[in-house]
Amino acid sequence: MATISAALSVSLLPPAARRAVSTATSSSPPRVKRAARFRCCAEPPSPQQQETPAPLPSPPELPSSLWGVSTSAWTAGVAGLGLLETGYLSYLKLTGSEAFCPVSGGGCGDVLDSDYSVVFGIPLSLVGMVTYGVVTALSLQENGEELLPGLDDLDIRLTLLLLATSLATASAYFLFILNTKFVGTSCLYCLSSAFISFTLFFIRLKDIGLARIQKFVGLQLAVAVIVALALTNSYSSATTQLKGTGDFVLEPYKTEVTSESTPFAISLARHLHSIGAKMYGAFWCTHCNDQKQLFGREAMEILDYVECFPNGAGKGKKMANECVATGLEGFPTWVINGKLLSGDQELSVLAEESGFVSESPEQS
Repeated sequence: MATISAALSVSLLPPAARRAVSTATSSSPPRVKRAARFRCCAEPPSPQQQETPAPLPSPPELPSSLWGVSTSAWTAGVAGLGLLETGYLSYLKLTGSEAFCPVSGGGCGDVLDSDYSVVFGIPLSLVGMVTYGVVTALSLQENGEELLPGLDDLDIRLTLLLLATSLATASAYFLFILNTKFVGTSCLYCLSSAFISFTLFFIRLKDIGLARIQKFVGLQLAVAVIVALALTNSYSSATTQLKGTGDFVLEPYKTEVTSESTPFAISLARHLHSIGAKMYGAFWCTHCNDQKQLFGREAMEILDYVECFPNGAGKGKKMANECVATGLEGFPTWVINGKLLSGDQELSVLAEESGFVSESPEQS
């Protein structure tokens, strides 16, 4: 704007004045042009100062699945079945009701009402119900439900693995009890509970994966040993008491053997005594009395007979320690050469099992 104003002022001057101004302007020293200089705001970083690029975040771990369904959903569903079963059994135990046994008549009732149905005085079904309830809640939490705040994913997965390990260990222990203490008895609830427990165990193994399960093997073994020792300690004095004798006491009495022994029965009795075979029975057992009558009076005086309830049966009465240690499943029970034979037996069967050979054809 100043240049334009000066130009206009010069143009308005008379011609003589314009020439004087022009001469004065031309006589002024020329303006020196300077080369343009640019200044960098920062020096280029040295190779040592260059920062390494931050690593890219790893993609989130995909949830484990089984046949297109997440393992957490599988765990919640299977544990829910266990919760229903143990809830039903807990109701029966607390109310004293009879269990519905669709298989083998009342066999499952004998198991559910035995001393093995409680652990440290607490109904076993109640312990199972609480455990299955915790597993169900943790599984729903893992599946996205906010039921137990303050637990991260790793805590939930590890807790579920250890709970499944304890359930599988307990089920294996009870299957052993069922096959040794209750031979010939079928318990549908026991078998279904074992199936549920082992299914949960394998689902949680699938969730952790074989590559990572090695980190927790030692912890799993420790949990399994603790569960097994606790159950063994609780059942050290457990017995398979006669069902329905919890409300009365049956005083012991002696049965009289009225039949006469045959020469074969006497010879067999001597042989059984010589090899250490024993007959375990109970005074109230009719099958035991039938077995005694089959041998006869003279042979029974030779046989080694063990009364398992010498102080009576019923409320407050326990089986003799020798019978408990033998692991009897019923009466009478023969122990011949380390083998258990349940129920009353024919003399020919006892002779065959003991390796007895008759001295005369007539006795055979």
